[in-house]
Amino acid sequence: MEQVFSYIIGLGAAVMMPIIFTILGVCIGIKFSKALKSGLLVGVGFVGLSVITSLLTSTLGPALSKVVEIYGLQLKVFDMGWPAAASVAYNTSVGALIIPVCLGVNLLMLLTKTTRTVNIDLWNYWHFAFIGAVVYFAADNIWWGFFAAIICYIITLILADYTADRFQKFYDGMEGISIPQPFCQGFVPFAELINKGLDKIPGMDKLEIDSEGMKKKFGLLGEPLFLGILVGIIIGALSCESWKEVVDKIPYILGVGIKMGAVMELIPRITSLFIEGLKPISEATRDLINRKFKGAKGLSIGMSPALVIGHPTTLVVSLLLIPVTLILAVVLPGNEFLPLASLAGMFYIFPLILPITKGNVVKSFIIGLVVILIGLYFVTDLAPYFTLAAHDVYAATGDAAVAIPEGFDGGSLDFASSPLAWVIFHLSYSLKWIGVTVLVLITMFLMFLNRRAIIKYQKAAAEAENTENNQQ
Repeated sequence: MEQVFSYIIGLGAAVMMPIIFTILGVCIGIKFSKALKSGLLVGVGFVGLSVITSLLTSTLGPALSKVVEIYGLQLKVFDMGWPAAASVAYNTSVGALIIPVCLGVNLLMLLTKTTRTVNIDLWNYWHFAFIGAVVYFAADNIWWGFFAAIICYIITLILADYTADRFQKFYDGMEGISIPQPFCQGFVPFAELINKGLDKIPGMDKLEIDSEGMKKKFGLLGEPLFLGILVGIIIGALSCESWKEVVDKIPYILGVGIKMGAVMELIPRITSLFIEGLKPISEATRDLINRKFKGAKGLSIGMSPALVIGHPTTLVVSLLLIPVTLILAVVLPGNEFLPLASLAGMFYIFPLILPITKGNVVKSFIIGLVVILIGLYFVTDLAPYFTLAAHDVYAATGDAAVAIPEGFDGGSLDFASSPLAWVIFHLSYSLKWIGVTVLVLITMFLMFLNRRAIIKYQKAAAEAENTENNQQ
């Protein structure tokens, strides 16, 4: 079984997801041709995102590496990026079985009314496998790994329920959809607290600027396309050692700018493919659940945050944070991680922050800044354990994606910077049974609160339906 799942996962998201969604579509009653088209569009979407991600990292990577060289920066945690993190996650005993285990947990929670999310975002199960794999190698005990993964999964589903209504109201065309991805969900408590604190600051209400407001106020300067070009040009110029070199490399600098602008412009277009591919699957899944599942009122279909990373505010804030993050990585005492390959993961911080800030650029930027500042330390702290897992996977598979250069530890902004990952790791590994007890109690309490909220919602929905029927 482990070998089967490892083989399937090894196909990569672009191949794995079309197969899975085609089979899923047929199983829930969609015609084969329509299911195949949906699956292929999702696969094309993943290819498109991979191309854009590669363009981002291949453009910025050499320029930023040159900046590191020029200014003599010494940061020993090598940025592996999300492909390495996913490879580490899935190519372990925990990762190979994570999909069936988590699907079983999801079904059990649906039956006990402790979640209202049906999580079909199978590719992003690697996030749960990641924390499980890191705990597994750190503790040298597979059961600790499975415990961490399952706890992370349960908490994520509860947070997906908590954020679902606001998510659906904020984004167009997302009715009945939630985001059960732990990297996104891990920032929600921070965003809630910081947003409330910002609301108490006098004058903050005058800075209620969303992406459309930026376009109106700054014109061309407020466009993600232009901001991408501008930031790219600045980074390209910083990679030059002298003004003479800047003049000599004007074509290169302008090229970096244009490529960054392309990234900003193409991401929203690529995400539309995800929406087009996943919408039939989402609708069919929802219809099936409503027909077959008792008490299905209010259930949401768990989807990838890739659906909404093309939002203009996400693009603008992520772009502005890239140079700020690099500066922070250099000046923060105790930080050993310089994000390069992980920069594309910046976009995934914001899908669930924007519904909280209502798309406000200033608030989203401040929250993102705090999150990144803390996240750099989280990545640095988890780097030795990530390295253990990566070395083992490389020895077993020879996968170049997880090969860490000699003299470096490995790290990734993706999920390793998440507060949820860090807290679960240290409670389950560092504090052992005390931490496990705390995690279990917290999780059970959250399940209790969520069950109560679900029952209340379904009761209110049933009463409203009865009233409507009586009036007719």
